[in-house]
Amino acid sequence: MSRIHEALKKAAQDKATQPPRVVTADLVEGAAEINRHIEPPEDVMRLENMRVQGIDPRFTETRFLNYEELIKRCSHPHWTLDARNSVFVGDDSDRIGAERFRTLRSRLYQIAGTRQLKKVLITSSIPAEGKTFVAANLAQSIVRQHDRRVLLIDADLRASRLHQSLGAPSGPGLTEYLRGEVDEYTIIQNGLEGNLCFIPGGQPVSNPSELLLREKMKHLLDAMGEIFDWVILDSPPALPVHDACMLADLCDGVLFVVRAGSTDSEIAQRVSAEFRDKNLLGVVLNRVDSADTYNNYYYGYGSEAEGMAAKK
Repeated sequence: MSRIHEALKKAAQDKATQPPRVVTADLVEGAAEINRHIEPPEDVMRLENMRVQGIDPRFTETRFLNYEELIKRCSHPHWTLDARNSVFVGDDSDRIGAERFRTLRSRLYQIAGTRQLKKVLITSSIPAEGKTFVAANLAQSIVRQHDRRVLLIDADLRASRLHQSLGAPSGPGLTEYLRGEVDEYTIIQNGLEGNLCFIPGGQPVSNPSELLLREKMKHLLDAMGEIFDWVILDSPPALPVHDACMLADLCDGVLFVVRAGSTDSEIAQRVSAEFRDKNLLGVVLNRVDSADTYNNYYYGYGSEAEGMAAKK
């Protein structure tokens, strides 16, 4: 029985009687008319295509020379991290929860040592399983190592909430960029000391899937992958909509979040199976019963990779 199957089964059995902010991870690996007989120049056709797609050509050629240039030109609002949604801040910071994120970070580093792994998508089967919480805290864990640069992207254009965890402005964001209204520098925020940057979701839209399918999304991720050590995307849940599967094709790996004692195991197994051909890295088990914090560990082995799911 594979490790992912065991982790999902364990999630269904656990009782989430406490709301500790802890995760556990089972990581597996219009063109101007010139002459009707002459084909318009390539640059003219490119501009026409942009016009048809509603893209402002002023915002299509941004190139980042380096990280330092990006930091100088991006937005610098004041962030106030929400201690209720972070295991790294507050007087009652969750030390064990923070350690579990460091473990998750280490597992990702191990995989990154064997193959390309920079752009990581975090999703779940249904809402309210903790994917946004995991994305925010994983990013905070990585940048606590001072030489690591992380870009956190709220790609859940249907219900953007990541800015709330960071205490950051909700826009302009990914929506405005994909519609061609602003450039990359305008949407990237750097609101704390250190190397954590953030792109919020932006304004709500009625056609998020169509926006995410645009070439500008791939351009953004490719450009950011050259500058940051890690690019972490918080996506919509995979069961209600297809956005997560589309975004997974643009990323190097997927982390699948399940909530202990809440997520239906059959649903979780069915949905996670859709990502097996999209570099599924593993399962993150969220909200594990704190009664089993210190003594009980769950181990499992499968064909994808070795790993551990440890309960807080």
